[in-house]
Amino acid sequence: MDEMIIYNGILISWFVLSAIVFVSLFFISAPYGRHSRKGWGITLNNRLSWLIMEAPAALAFIVFYFVGDNKSSLVLFVFILMWEAHYIHRAFIYPTSLPKSSFGMPLSVIGLGFFFNMVNCYINGRYLFSFSAYTNSWFMDPRFIIGVALFIAGFIINRMADKTLLDLRHNNESGYQIPQGGLYNFISSPNYFGEILIWVGWAVATWSIPGLAFAVWTIANLAPRAWANHKWYHQQFADYPMQRKALIPKIW
Repeated sequence: MDEMIIYNGILISWFVLSAIVFVSLFFISAPYGRHSRKGWGITLNNRLSWLIMEAPAALAFIVFYFVGDNKSSLVLFVFILMWEAHYIHRAFIYPTSLPKSSFGMPLSVIGLGFFFNMVNCYINGRYLFSFSAYTNSWFMDPRFIIGVALFIAGFIINRMADKTLLDLRHNNESGYQIPQGGLYNFISSPNYFGEILIWVGWAVATWSIPGLAFAVWTIANLAPRAWANHKWYHQQFADYPMQRKALIPKIW
């Protein structure tokens, strides 16, 4: 069977599955972090869990580059840098910053994360390095410029928000506190807001259906999670700021 038929079938299925996940996660919160709970089987420590889930995306993307037919455009090299900037940090740097007392992550969640990263890496990596036709003139296209700007803004927001949470955990090993400062003054999950910006920026910069699929999946996964976090904060802290929204400042 022609690969393009398989590829397009996976891409269509990926959009359908993201809609199912989006709805489901408003009813069932993924059992890790503050939403950890019993009944989900064997768990691994968070550091190893993040490594297993995220490292394959960093490594496989490079493989798709070397086995692909498109290697001449400098634009593709920039896309590699963008992708690897996120996944090298998420797989090899971020886990080392997690407190040793962090909750474990169920193998089922790790497996789903691994599966998502492999499929997502395939549809994006195969498109960029085998099916696309970028030239260096794309550097001057407004879509590329705006997309990269959104990616960088999201990257900075995500890292700053993660640092705020990690500092709180290191300073208070016994439990959670209300995060303060930056976008935490406006929303409960600026780390998720930043990550959504990252992949919306990716979708705009690549101007591709696979890039759009990644952005849609990020929203489908993180928007319900942000809402669950928002409710959790209100349940745990009677003095939680009422003016804060869940994910989008002043809106939701």
